[in-house]
Amino acid sequence: MKRLVLIDGSSYLYRAFHALPPLNNEAGEPTGALFGVVNMLRAHLKEQPDYIAFVVDAPGPTFRDDLYPQYKANRKAMPDDLRAQVEPMCEIVQALGFRILRVGGVEADDVIGTLAMQGAGEGLEVTISTGDKDFAQLVRPGIALVNTMSGSRYDSEASVVDKFGVRPAQIIDFLALMGDAVDNIPGVDKCGPKTAAKWLGEYGTLDGVIAHADAIKGKIGDNLRAALPRLPLNRELTTIKTDVALEYRPQDLVLQPRATDALRTLYARYGFKQALRELEGGAAGADADAGRISVRGTAAGYARAPAPASAEPLDPALATQGEYECVLTDAQLAAWIAKLQAADAFAFDTETDSLDPMRARLVGISLAVETGHAAYVPLGHTYPGAPAQLPGETVLAALKPLFADPAKRKIGHHGKYDLHVLRRHGIEVAGYAEDTMLESFVLNATATRHDMDSLARRYLGYDTITYEQVAGKGAKAISFAQVALDDATRYAGEDADVTLRLHRALATKLAAEPALERVYREIEMPLVPVLERVEANGVLIDADELRRQSNDLGKRMLVAQQKATELAGRSFSLDSPKQLGQLLFEELKLPALVKTPSGQPSTNEEALEAIAELHELPRVILDYRGLAKLRSTYTDKLPEMVNADTGRVHTSYHQAGAATGRLASNDPNLQNIPIRTDDGRRIRNAFVAPAGRRIVSCDYSQIELRIMAHLSQDAGLLRAFESGADIHRATAAEVFGKTLDEVSGNERRAAKAINFGLMYGMSAFGLARNLGIARGEAQDYIALYFSRYPGVREFMERTREQARERGYVETVFGRRLYLDNINARNQGLRAGAERAAINAPMQGTAADIIKRAMVDIDDWLAAHRDRALMVLQVHDELVFEVDAAFLDTLLAEVPQRMAAAAELRVPLVVDSGVGDNWGQAH
Repeated sequence: MKRLVLIDGSSYLYRAFHALPPLNNEAGEPTGALFGVVNMLRAHLKEQPDYIAFVVDAPGPTFRDDLYPQYKANRKAMPDDLRAQVEPMCEIVQALGFRILRVGGVEADDVIGTLAMQGAGEGLEVTISTGDKDFAQLVRPGIALVNTMSGSRYDSEASVVDKFGVRPAQIIDFLALMGDAVDNIPGVDKCGPKTAAKWLGEYGTLDGVIAHADAIKGKIGDNLRAALPRLPLNRELTTIKTDVALEYRPQDLVLQPRATDALRTLYARYGFKQALRELEGGAAGADADAGRISVRGTAAGYARAPAPASAEPLDPALATQGEYECVLTDAQLAAWIAKLQAADAFAFDTETDSLDPMRARLVGISLAVETGHAAYVPLGHTYPGAPAQLPGETVLAALKPLFADPAKRKIGHHGKYDLHVLRRHGIEVAGYAEDTMLESFVLNATATRHDMDSLARRYLGYDTITYEQVAGKGAKAISFAQVALDDATRYAGEDADVTLRLHRALATKLAAEPALERVYREIEMPLVPVLERVEANGVLIDADELRRQSNDLGKRMLVAQQKATELAGRSFSLDSPKQLGQLLFEELKLPALVKTPSGQPSTNEEALEAIAELHELPRVILDYRGLAKLRSTYTDKLPEMVNADTGRVHTSYHQAGAATGRLASNDPNLQNIPIRTDDGRRIRNAFVAPAGRRIVSCDYSQIELRIMAHLSQDAGLLRAFESGADIHRATAAEVFGKTLDEVSGNERRAAKAINFGLMYGMSAFGLARNLGIARGEAQDYIALYFSRYPGVREFMERTREQARERGYVETVFGRRLYLDNINARNQGLRAGAERAAINAPMQGTAADIIKRAMVDIDDWLAAHRDRALMVLQVHDELVFEVDAAFLDTLLAEVPQRMAAAAELRVPLVVDSGVGDNWGQAH
């Protein structure tokens, strides 16, 4: 079995500093902490793991600071002697060939936790090298904790119980009760490890302790009851995240070739004689024959902004475990049908055998009409010995009138999936009124992830049963149809119950924010059934045309490979970052203008663009990569994604994706097909209309610029749009003091770059690079622009100031985007937030407008679904499949409805096109 070692670098540096006596080299530089860490690393190298990484905290705040501003507030500043050892430590770690991982917005613990769970799920033997007791929560088969300094090892539930008195699954609750003085997390006063372990032994979980708080007598009971409001937050703070979004996998963490010369210099400088002897003798850390892989971590979606949502449960009853019934008899079903008939609303969820709603088969349905109680009706559990279940047609026939009743409000979580599944099983859902994923997303798009597990922890203080706990993961995962009914009932019943609890918690918060509630009620919820219909409609593709394009792309890739070989003077792999980096930066001596997070020369797109003017090879590589991406992502893949039942491709649209409110598309992603290249446009030619129909494209013209004019109220910009003239030519005429006819092509191009660039925070440097002019000239262009359009400058300054004061910006319709770094001390982070503050109102308002248009158009199409279908939404564009005889009617109606989706100070203009395929229509 292959091994993955994850080293908690931050923990070891501090522990070594405090554990070892003060040491100095001959020059008087402190070396104690460095000595301890280096010895620990050498020990790991001697064990020769297959994958290994050194993980440290990134600078800046994390999501825990936003949840609890006092988090780690009492920590003293790093001692000067320790700070002086950080940089040499990183130099040695990197020279030894370890990857140094830093991910902003989370702690090293969360990165380690995520990689550990991924590694164990993929069959690796994972060792977490740390002295931090918090990691005991991760111990399970395949994951062990080892403290190289003390020699302790925890690799089983029994070993954790022996040490702490609780099981690994109880460690989080154990820590929440005790608190953590180091991290400034106050626990229950006077509650030490023995008391915490005793309570958890009696009541099982933190929720159980909370539920029985009144039964605990004496002063310690009083202390517990006083601490109850903060315990759910404690649990969230002490939970190691295992779902951090990372751009690498455990298998990427291969030991890199060590830099022997650098190590020799560093070991000699700091007086590490034994390490130096081993280096010269080759005793440890042999060079690994592995290519360098650029790794970059991201932590999007964690709470960083001032948020209206509290992590505290609104009602203790919402955070208690429920009672769930498995419905196996006609009498049970009849009783639940009566409950549903008597209720004004009910929560529901479907269990299926696939994540693809267009292929999934129904395995069961869960229902809830009151918190704490739910039913699971199994329909398709097929494991050996499974109890007899009610016939699916009987259950669906009984439920169909309830789901079809528009007066009976339905509550779901990411319910669009469930609407698909039920429709494909003969039930058209009406009255879908509440969606907890969208309630959370509208309330604060960036405060948390919007999956049910994350929301339950944040808003209910409740830990749900995960899918992996009942169905397993990786190679050992089973279908939900194979899950035992007892487990399935607990899991599925909880889904419906928690959905209802979340709705009650989130609805109260939304009601306190009328503008946000309007966004939820008038834009997001009406859009759910619309998107479900668009996805179900799908789009027809010409697989033969895509195969022809794949063949052509393949030939051109081969030409590019041959050209690259000629330019290099030797053969090499265009797909190998290691070989490419060696060729560009070592052999051709091109400057490495872009570096990876670990400081190595990068060969990504940005890096190659930066040197493309210095040598022909980088441009050839970029061309090759562009062709390869089109082929692998679209021309090869799309034919494989045709649904066997419908003969069409069905994408999925995500409402709770981009914080600005823009829809995201995936499986396949049809919003990222390049439009500025001939090859990208050719791919659109493969999206076709069936016989007797045409494709219609309706696209908002320069909508974000029009929103800029509306928001800034700049007289010149308003006048330019009201005139109906080419906005970029009109801007150029205004800026350069010319008539429209006198404006040159270059002047119009410059005006267009400024118009769009300002919305995205483009600097003079960026404009200069975009136009190929001197930075001073670009700065003059921007200054001239603002002199002609002073209202735009005032709007930008006003927006930045409001963002700094409020912590968020708003769209025209009241949607909020919280800006976590708007008041950050780090200039780079702050500047990025300020750019987002300018752009988000435009992009978010554009998203709101097209969503409103889609709802209105879908309502109009209800009477014409046999003659026209809405089949795609791509940013500011809607695509339709239309009977030829209905074409004139649709072209008269749809653009008008799109233009009427918002009342701005300038007209909304919609461009339309018609063709046999999307390429012709666009």
